Amino acid sequence: MSVALSVNLNAVAQLRNRRNLPWPSVIGMGRVALNSGAQGITIHPRPDQRHIRFSDVGELLALIDNEFPDRELNIEGYPSDDFVLLCEKHRPKQVTLVPDDPVQTTSDHGWDFRVSYKKLSPIVARLKGGGMRISLFTDPNPEVIKWVTQTGCNRIELYTGPYGATYLDPEQSKEELERLVQTADTAQSRGIDVNAGHDLTIQNLSALLARIPYLAEVSIGHALTADALEYGMAQTVKRFLKVCSGDRIQT
Repeated sequence: MSVALSVNLNAVAQLRNRRNLPWPSVIGMGRVALNSGAQGITIHPRPDQRHIRFSDVGELLALIDNEFPDRELNIEGYPSDDFVLLCEKHRPKQVTLVPDDPVQTTSDHGWDFRVSYKKLSPIVARLKGGGMRISLFTDPNPEVIKWVTQTGCNRIELYTGPYGATYLDPEQSKEELERLVQTADTAQSRGIDVNAGHDLTIQNLSALLARIPYLAEVSIGHALTADALEYGMAQTVKRFLKVCSGDRIQT
């Protein structure tokens, strides 16, 4: 069974925003990714709009609704009042709640569920009531899953940044992978589906899926966009989809 690939377009939007010009087109690159077989698009509209702009959200949803109705939009973000209202306005298939401070460069840790589950629970219920699937950004630590279950979320997204950072250290990579496996297994045993994302590459994705073949979805942006500079967006998406289906790619 293939794992769903959601293409994160934040890096494409950041490149566009370097100039007051409409290219590269976030919508255009999203269309290429979906035409190439990606099952979804991921975006993280931050308050300062430094990459994804609020106007991109409606345009990407229109792209999916009009041309790819069987695909999904995943909106990531910190659950501020403005973010929750944005999600309720657009009603994406999936919302991933992350504990980011607005000034962070990128997501770099999961929720501290011991102190956050009471805050997250009513927000999760509110968004689920609007028909959205809710995923929570989670560090690789099986001990936190007992708190995750208190939130009522549908899924977790495993933060794979520490795993991705071990690309020069095979032994450390094995240790980080084991933490991810233990956390995923614990979540699945509690009835919570598992996504994964952050610094996943063609190289490390194969090992991850070999150990956690039941992953529901992987969200990949930085490495995929970097590879697209070499192979093109369409070919890059197909390469990642091959890995998601269990094939190995020569690198």
